[in-house]
Amino acid sequence: MTTIPTLSHGRVTIRPLRIRDSRDLDVALATNRSWLSTWEATNPSGYVTTDVRGSIRALQANARAGLGLPFAMELDGRFVGQLNVSGISFGSLASASIGYWVVEGAAGHNVTPIAVALAADHCFRNAGIHRLEICIRPENAPSLRVVEKLGFRYEGLRRRYIHINGDWRDHFCFALVAEEVREGVLERWNSGQVPLGVGSVPLAARDEAAAPIDTGRRAY
Repeated sequence: MTTIPTLSHGRVTIRPLRIRDSRDLDVALATNRSWLSTWEATNPSGYVTTDVRGSIRALQANARAGLGLPFAMELDGRFVGQLNVSGISFGSLASASIGYWVVEGAAGHNVTPIAVALAADHCFRNAGIHRLEICIRPENAPSLRVVEKLGFRYEGLRRRYIHINGDWRDHFCFALVAEEVREGVLERWNSGQVPLGVGSVPLAARDEAAAPIDTGRRAY
């Protein structure tokens, strides 16, 4: 089992997601439905579950298998969202992905970049992970600001990558490897040492994301 720590910086804490969080999680999802639905992962088969406790149990089982790190995000001790390190692979790959969401009332308090930095530093220093990836929809400006602040390096466009809000959506891909942030993700950001522009999406990539996909069909 991969150990899930409790980590804090200033007003922000990330800690293991627990079954007793199900009530706070349920309320947060219900009261922030319009805020979150645009970015919410969906099932292409149409099946939707509202079993919050079951979802937490599934994340915990994944953690016991060493495949994920499910965190609750807190601001001033109050539950405000989730951060999941998922798809953990060890051996020659040693990589994982980070995904997150935060309630609307916590936006603007640097909760997400601090939480991502804390989780990334733990992954690089303690969990044996060498590469971390974050994939973000081109329309998700707040999340794009997170990776720009922390200096996650832009790697490319993934067309129709994840099923979000009822359809397959394009995502920009960003990543860091441990050697890029030997001082730590949080320390590099706090000290103003993030390389200028490393997390910016090139204009050509934005134009590509705005263009429709060529399906290969031809009119005769």
